[in-house]
Amino acid sequence: MMRTSFTLKGVTFKNRVLVASGTFGYGDEVSDLVDAKRLGGIVTKSLSLKPRDGNPPRRIVETDAGMLNSIGLANIGVEAFVRDKLPLLRKMKTAVVANIAASSVDEYCRVLERIEGEEGVHGYEINVSCPNVKEGGLSFGTNRSAVSEITRRLRVLTGKLLIIKLTPNVTHIGEFAKAVEGEGADAVSVINTFVGMAIDAQSRKPKLSTVTGGLSGPAIKPLALAKVYESANAVSIPVFGIGGIRSGEDAIEFLLAGATAVQVGTANFVHPAAAIDVAEGMEKFGRDHGVKDLGELVGALEVDRSTSVIDSWQ
Repeated sequence: MMRTSFTLKGVTFKNRVLVASGTFGYGDEVSDLVDAKRLGGIVTKSLSLKPRDGNPPRRIVETDAGMLNSIGLANIGVEAFVRDKLPLLRKMKTAVVANIAASSVDEYCRVLERIEGEEGVHGYEINVSCPNVKEGGLSFGTNRSAVSEITRRLRVLTGKLLIIKLTPNVTHIGEFAKAVEGEGADAVSVINTFVGMAIDAQSRKPKLSTVTGGLSGPAIKPLALAKVYESANAVSIPVFGIGGIRSGEDAIEFLLAGATAVQVGTANFVHPAAAIDVAEGMEKFGRDHGVKDLGELVGALEVDRSTSVIDSWQ
């Protein structure tokens, strides 16, 4: 049989497909629709120290080949997560990665410390890159020193898997990947959403209450692939590829570009079991091409590096 699983920092993922933060709730909301044990893992909705209402409506807009969101990190807060959601996540028989978002370095630390002693969380994904909150978020993600400090402060607080989710809204994302690798991150998630906006020409008003938000979906896939390729060639730690993945072949493209695994996001809003379909599509691709381990495809892109613009940045 072809091998689909992989292990990172002591965590075994059944396959190379996870569901992205903010697109699958806390897992329990879709438990009647999706067999979670068939997922490689669940990345939870972002968690902050206190509950957040998020931004006022309208905060989601469909776009050509994608979606703009300005949710503003609305969430139940870490205490309610530990009390109400974690017991359910423990029963889902898949890896659980808690996504943490905050408006200060101290808040990141306090949220992680609250979760650290709880059973059922296998690692953390640190969101330093959300483009739809006024404080924190993007201002952290575009400041390499701030990203480094957050990683350094969190690394000493946990021995579990520590993933930093990077923003694409920088010139050279590879430099940020290098920075967090240097501070002890175990992996990076590449990418979060791009800053975008939508306008209603009839009313002459923005369609989002916050004017701009985060663009995701198939429209950003070529951009995401380039960011994954750049990051994977800048660091030796694994990259989780994110951006417009809808099929097994989409995911294979990310592996070839250097991603160890992928996260499916916007597609979940169309079809809650999209990530399972992607995993099955990857397996089919592997069988059809005589692959014994999907890990063989990681970074296997054939490139003439003498003509690659991205390689010249490294």
